Amino acid sequence: MVEVALRSVEDRDLDALYELMRDPESVRMAAFIARDPDDREAFDRHMAKLRTSPDLIVRAVTGDGRFLGTIGRFFVEGDAEITYWIDRSVWGQGIASRALALFLEIVEVRPLYARAASDNLGSLRVLRKAGFSVVGTEVAYASARDAEIEETVMRLDS
Repeated sequence: MVEVALRSVEDRDLDALYELMRDPESVRMAAFIARDPDDREAFDRHMAKLRTSPDLIVRAVTGDGRFLGTIGRFFVEGDAEITYWIDRSVWGQGIASRALALFLEIVEVRPLYARAASDNLGSLRVLRKAGFSVVGTEVAYASARDAEIEETVMRLDS
């Protein structure tokens, strides 16, 4: 079994993360992404903001020491939300579930919200396994699909 760990995002992670966030299948499943995933300057500005903001938490997800993605907490209109992006080459191996369990140990804010495209069954399964429950759905524009799609909103209370 792969040993999953969290650590601070380091400069050396940025090239790999940029490539992960451009993977076409990952982009389609995430649905709600940056306007242009190929805009490296926008990516670098966004990551600099994430890494220096006192209100945000972002961690690198590693498996056996290898960078596999990121997980983070941010606020939208006062509500704490989580997000994660895991390398597609390790989907289905429990990496996201283990990373989320570790992350929930360091993020004590509750309730904690999460959102996923309603057809992103893998991500919804990860969130349910961690104790999140569905509180509703919304229809929103997903730039990765250039269409409005249904998004499932989930909440963790404890």
